[in-house]
Amino acid sequence: MSPTNLPALPAHGHGHVTFLGAGPGDPGLLTLRAVEALAGADVLIAEPDVLDVVRSHARASVSTPELTVVDDASTAAGIPVLRDAANLVMEAARVGKRVVRAVSGDPGLDGNAGQEMLACAAEGIPFEVVPGVATAVGVPAYAGVPLRDAQGADVRFVDARSASERCWTEVGASDGTVVVSATLETVAAAAAELVAAGRKPDTPLTVTVAGTTTRQRTWSATLGTIAQVLKQAKVLPSPQGHRPVIAVVGERSSAAQRDQLSWFESKPLFGWKVLVPRTKEQAASLSDQLRSYGAVPHEVPTIAVEPPRTPQQMERAVKGLVTGRYEWIAFTSVNAVKAVREKFEEYGLDARAFAGIKVAAVGEQTAAALVDFGVKPDLVPSGEQSAAGLLEDWPPYDPVFDPIDRVFLPRADIATETLVAGLIELGWEVDDVTAYRTVRASPPPADTREAIKGGGFDAVLFTSSSTVRNLVGIAGKPHNVTVIACIGPATAKTAEEHGLRVDVLSPEPSVHKLAEALAEFGARRRAAAVEAGEHVTRPSERRPGGRRRRTT
Repeated sequence: MSPTNLPALPAHGHGHVTFLGAGPGDPGLLTLRAVEALAGADVLIAEPDVLDVVRSHARASVSTPELTVVDDASTAAGIPVLRDAANLVMEAARVGKRVVRAVSGDPGLDGNAGQEMLACAAEGIPFEVVPGVATAVGVPAYAGVPLRDAQGADVRFVDARSASERCWTEVGASDGTVVVSATLETVAAAAAELVAAGRKPDTPLTVTVAGTTTRQRTWSATLGTIAQVLKQAKVLPSPQGHRPVIAVVGERSSAAQRDQLSWFESKPLFGWKVLVPRTKEQAASLSDQLRSYGAVPHEVPTIAVEPPRTPQQMERAVKGLVTGRYEWIAFTSVNAVKAVREKFEEYGLDARAFAGIKVAAVGEQTAAALVDFGVKPDLVPSGEQSAAGLLEDWPPYDPVFDPIDRVFLPRADIATETLVAGLIELGWEVDDVTAYRTVRASPPPADTREAIKGGGFDAVLFTSSSTVRNLVGIAGKPHNVTVIACIGPATAKTAEEHGLRVDVLSPEPSVHKLAEALAEFGARRRAAAVEAGEHVTRPSERRPGGRRRRTT
């Protein structure tokens, strides 16, 4: 138990409030203590911009009263006034609830949580504060802008929306680093205030919007040129002008340093919207890998998995596993593992039923699903991760060493003639059993279909020929600016037959190698743009006004 863990609440009396900093936007910046507090919350009161960040760590039953913006004028100025957050906190705490009040950044530096803490103290309601990564600290770190160097520096934090004339005068007279919280529309005025207060117009400046998220963008300029830089970048004028920004002013945040230190925005797939057309269960680890490259994965199920129409054959085979009918069982997909596991659970069996049976698996995902079930595969192809690769390593039947000559092959309703014929040729008898059916999923929402056809996605990953056919069938053909990445030659051939240009081919049939190959493609594309002195853009940013038809 950590030192801050709370004892159980008494049956009667006041509850407890945790004021929690959710960080500047990246969900990965939540602290361990924050996750712990969220898991125990009865009521979660979160600012709208951090609700998605914290909600996934709370229990499904947690209550989330909505904080609604009531002041349009303050919204336009970048200071939304939220509906009586303090009252919501107090109402829940008074009836014995454990309340988490989540704010963006850090409660002490970014929000007005102090007033709510005083209200708790006045009523004797116990509370704690879980610090978060402050926006003014986290955003420069993600922008590659150190606030101090080996020589040290005076660092001042200024909120441009409430700074007094005296504040501007003091930071203008200083030669330290100034971190200014402003909006896109007001950052140039803040720069002018600093110049008027004594800072030189050629003092370096960086401005970052949507910091720590995959929408982050940073501009390097000087106090005297920032207005022109934002205008040339076509950022202003814009209806998005009220978006908050963090500006860092000072020689130690110079553009020359940032070229070397911009680790986040230089990720190979930074900001790319990548379509992952897979079943939900199989997309999670792939999406996590894509996020590590800076991408924004969008999962669209194209295949739904359903039980076989007639389950008797599968039931006989699973019973045969227990009674010693088989020498081998071969899994060719994660879904095959899932189907057998579900049958085991239905009969009250577990992984011990595999004792004495040799287990083969095609592909790292299938092998991982077996290990998760408690079964270590005896055979995984040493070369190509496919049915052909499995046959390359599969031993021929030997009546001396193999007491049983039969193999159980649970599969989809799609035929596996290659594997069956190969095993028979090696002298084995095969029970080729339909363990599950794959059917085309329902079409995605209209806005997703439009993004697919209109070039809203930067890349799409195809992990099988059926994902190509099904995605085109339920959502239409991806736009010609979208990068097409395929897991292998057969999938690439199907994509080309549908009029798609294949840009990336995985070196081996593995979803992780496919994501890696896409990241390498993105890195080469970025490097070419930088070498040519061009602004790095995503594929979707180059889409033409009208849609062009692809040719094969």
